Amino acid sequence: MIRVEEEAKSLHPQETDDILPTAWKSGSLKYDELKPLAEGGTAKIHVAFDKNLRRDVAYKTLHTDLRDSDIETKRFLREARVTANIQHPGTLPVYELGRDREGQLFFTMKKVDGQDLRQILLDLKHEVPEVVDKFPLPRLLDILIQVCQTMAYAHEMGVIHRDLKPANIIVGKFGEVCVLDWGLAKIKGAKALVSKDIPEDPIPSDLKLTPTGRHYGTPMYMSPEIATGDPLLDHRSDVFSLGVILFEMLTLNSFVDGEDIIEIKQKILEKPYPLPREVTPDRNIPRDLQAICMKALQRRKTKRYRTVAGLLDDLQNFRHGEEVSVYWYSGWEKLTRWNHRNAYLLLSLFWAAVGAGAVALFLT
Repeated sequence: MIRVEEEAKSLHPQETDDILPTAWKSGSLKYDELKPLAEGGTAKIHVAFDKNLRRDVAYKTLHTDLRDSDIETKRFLREARVTANIQHPGTLPVYELGRDREGQLFFTMKKVDGQDLRQILLDLKHEVPEVVDKFPLPRLLDILIQVCQTMAYAHEMGVIHRDLKPANIIVGKFGEVCVLDWGLAKIKGAKALVSKDIPEDPIPSDLKLTPTGRHYGTPMYMSPEIATGDPLLDHRSDVFSLGVILFEMLTLNSFVDGEDIIEIKQKILEKPYPLPREVTPDRNIPRDLQAICMKALQRRKTKRYRTVAGLLDDLQNFRHGEEVSVYWYSGWEKLTRWNHRNAYLLLSLFWAAVGAGAVALFLT
């Protein structure tokens, strides 16, 4: 889905102090000035003006030709309700779910000014100067850490995203990071977040769910479990997708590609996975960071991080200059890391010794 970065609108007193009319409008009638913002394969988003609260919101609806589709309606409702129930800083607040004057479904949510991670990585690959300056690797890792925090919370709520990819991660102008598009989410456990009449329909292995031939999920980011249509798919599928995102952050290259879905699935299920340091040797990717990436990308889910929280811990340890759990450090590496962490202390001790020597020399 394409998202457009816009300037934030300034707040004016007349917008906060206007009297609410006695005959106030509710539902879709209170939204005005709809302007196209983004469009995807199944839905479109407009910027709409809420006349009661005097603010812009994101107004999402299905494409006209899909409004009578039972499965698309269920996915649309699921996305609205799942997003609304995962009340975390890393998700967009949902304001309203309803039908417009023609009876068509819509929901509104917070409008974030920013750009998606897919575009950021593409700009980095093309060496766009301002993006290169703004998003060095440490900043990208901080973004991924925020995504992992959101997903750890979602998994605790019993929600598996199943469609994690850079295009579904939006980075706001002021540092906020939000995970979007929960329409393919799978609900597990006792904490059901959606109506009981919405079935838990996992993504079929051929990714084709409707007569219109639309595809769900993005093949380059799907886990082996999704590729095989594993009915026992769990939260470790999201761990794999997070590993793919980390791979792209490290290399600025795709993890897998192919001419068609068959070739992509074959690479995911059968071919050896590439190592980031081998794909882009000139980027000097730290070995322990590569180890984190490849742990998340284990083909067998039992060999991956058991939870997103485990991945999150290692990413945070790396950012803080601490050792990570999935890499064995040689003695030399341990010494180098210690020297790096204690460089200021060593420098202070050195100059203190120099100073003490100079005083002693002066006194003699």
